[in-house]
Amino acid sequence: MQANSTASATRMLTILIVDDSAVMRALLRRVVALTDVPVETVLEARNGREALQIMEANHIDALFTDINMPVMSGQELLTEIAKHDRWRNLLRVVISTDGSRLRRKEAQELNVGLYVEKPFRPEVVRDVLSEIANAAR
Repeated sequence: MQANSTASATRMLTILIVDDSAVMRALLRRVVALTDVPVETVLEARNGREALQIMEANHIDALFTDINMPVMSGQELLTEIAKHDRWRNLLRVVISTDGSRLRRKEAQELNVGLYVEKPFRPEVVRDVLSEIANAAR
């Protein structure tokens, strides 16, 4: 019975990676795979509109999004997420080449937990995932 309570203490996470670059999505997926964080599923979207569709159909624990994307930008995605109470606990991480003070301020107002500028060290994403896993316990 004690093993059961230990197993339930470690919740498997679902992560959504949103970036129009297939290379960046693959890099983030690889970084996630190399961590010791208990990840159940890594989902991907090429833009904010696809991300919203995925979020409507799945429980997402953490969102890693670019800002500059076609169809629906990361800024538009984050604005839409902020309108809905069901996503209030979603960890939001921006990974973008645009690290301007204005972008960071806008992101902070939309409850972005971390703003990472590209290029970035994989250890940064690993550390974020470790924090998520520890908070989920």
